[in-house]
Amino acid sequence: MVLSALDDDAPPHTREGFIAQLNAALPTKRAIAQGVVRDAAGRVLLCELVYKNEWDLPGGVVDPYESPAQCVVREVREELGVEVEVRSLLAVNWLPPWRGWSDATAFIFDLGVADEELVTRATLQPREIRALHWVGEEELESRVAPYNQRLLAFLLGHRGPTAYLEDGLPAL
Repeated sequence: MVLSALDDDAPPHTREGFIAQLNAALPTKRAIAQGVVRDAAGRVLLCELVYKNEWDLPGGVVDPYESPAQCVVREVREELGVEVEVRSLLAVNWLPPWRGWSDATAFIFDLGVADEELVTRATLQPREIRALHWVGEEELESRVAPYNQRLLAFLLGHRGPTAYLEDGLPAL
């Protein structure tokens, strides 16, 4: 491994220098935060995205120094123009590499129940979101990626504590 140092970097024999070297060399993993919003009929809110064919849960990639819970609130505000409250953590889902993306860890939060008019009241960020849809379990297969189909099928029937999943399936 080749490391370089700038003049103002802490010396490697100091605590700060040692930590900086480790931070530069240790692997990083994308963290994703998404939210499950349901309507009174139990349907799930999905985003029709501009940049991919499959619909997805609202949310996005966690920014540096941002918690996953803060991220999902921010992403929903930025992309849908609505305020949400995180109720609980439903699942942590490890995602294997897919379509050129490296693996990631997704934090799936319960964002509560909303009225059906949310889809017309929302102010969508057109660069990312084409439309919002309420989707029932019977429609999932034709609308979402396989890993989200597994995730949502599990979550729609799960009423227990926070679940640990791998690729949308219970792993513990």
